[in-house]
Amino acid sequence: MISEKMLNAINEQIKLEFESSYAYIAMEAYFMGKNLNGFANFFHVQAQEERDHAYLLFNYAYSVGGDVVLKDLVAFDSNFKDEIDIFEKTLAHEQLVTRSIHNLMTIAIEEKDYATQNFLQWFVKEQVEEEDTANGLLEQIKLVNGNPNGLFMMNKELAARTYTPAVIK
Repeated sequence: MISEKMLNAINEQIKLEFESSYAYIAMEAYFMGKNLNGFANFFHVQAQEERDHAYLLFNYAYSVGGDVVLKDLVAFDSNFKDEIDIFEKTLAHEQLVTRSIHNLMTIAIEEKDYATQNFLQWFVKEQVEEEDTANGLLEQIKLVNGNPNGLFMMNKELAARTYTPAVIK
């Protein structure tokens, strides 16, 4: 049986993961509007992954005897200045998610909730990858700095990204 404190924190994380998906859809829309379909594809896949993360938490809550309470989503500021701004916001958002996951882990440790600690390890590792990817793309887009050839190359590379459903083993 999961504690009320842990369950509330998981419900907040579910909300944050759905907000993340929505934020990435906004970024996808920005790039679709600029006919940069590779960049749009990257954020489309990112949005799918965040929705997967929400459902992993959703299913976990029920598997340990909890209930999910869906909360109102907070709107994401989708006024983007340029491509660099989007990737800066992406990195900042992933850092926010990392802090939230670490908070969940702290609660699980304090409550000696070993099952939840084990479950959350996947998310801890996932956030290392998410921040690394966001930071790497931010550094690349800064190097490109609006150069059409560089933008074209990044767009082509990001078009190759495919969706792989998240699974915790």
